[in-house]
Amino acid sequence: MATHTLRKRERLCSMKLTDRLFNGAGSHSMAAFPVRVVWMEKEREDHESPVQVLVSVSKRHFKQAVKRNRVKRQLREAYRLSKQLLYDKLEQVPQRAVVIAFIWLSDELYSTAEVTRCTEILMKRLTEKL
Repeated sequence: MATHTLRKRERLCSMKLTDRLFNGAGSHSMAAFPVRVVWMEKEREDHESPVQVLVSVSKRHFKQAVKRNRVKRQLREAYRLSKQLLYDKLEQVPQRAVVIAFIWLSDELYSTAEVTRCTEILMKRLTEKL
């Protein structure tokens, strides 16, 4: 049964992991405009979620916090609805985990349907690469 939630333990909060994700040699990147995803595989610990997610929208793209928050909300919702593809793939290898960062690339706002479509494309491509 698919659970469409985004719990605290599924969010990337560790500074060490974030630094490793963006500065490490093991990270990969792909984009489906206006969203870019940076991801890295790692060993899974006992109490840890198989996927940890970070959502980032730069102040350079949207000066107003209201617009940044809207885009972050859209990205989180799109991931929440399409994350089951990734979880199904990771069930096959229980000792592996994935750290993902969604980064917004555009200076424009998009509809929720468009953001969801781009995120689903990225999730499908990511599951193929794993």
